[in-house]
Amino acid sequence: MQISSRFTVALHIFTCVDTFKDEHKVTSDFLATSINTNPVIIRKILTQLKNAGLINVIRGTGGIELTRELKDITFYDVYQAIEPLEDGDLFRFHESPNPECPVMESEMKKYTLNDLRSGMQELLAKEA
Repeated sequence: MQISSRFTVALHIFTCVDTFKDEHKVTSDFLATSINTNPVIIRKILTQLKNAGLINVIRGTGGIELTRELKDITFYDVYQAIEPLEDGDLFRFHESPNPECPVMESEMKKYTLNDLRSGMQELLAKEA
């Protein structure tokens, strides 16, 4: 199983919404420019995130807002919104993975978008 680029694009979307919410209206066109992809792809992912209850989208040029704090949205929540799960199982490529494996569902549930924000802020501070 391979995680598609839609998952990383979704994480990028959350990072942009959080980073630029006070400076810009974060729209699909704004995100497409940041991510360097077509706005149609962004809109499809935004629809999935909205349907999962993770964001609100204000039509037109209204922008995007989060429905929960970053600390309350896990990587697993994002993955589940973006990648439909078959029979509720994240990993269907083999039936008995090692429970100590760090890529299990429980590990994805440990990391939140707030962790991503903190890591990004550390990287930006090092570059400054």
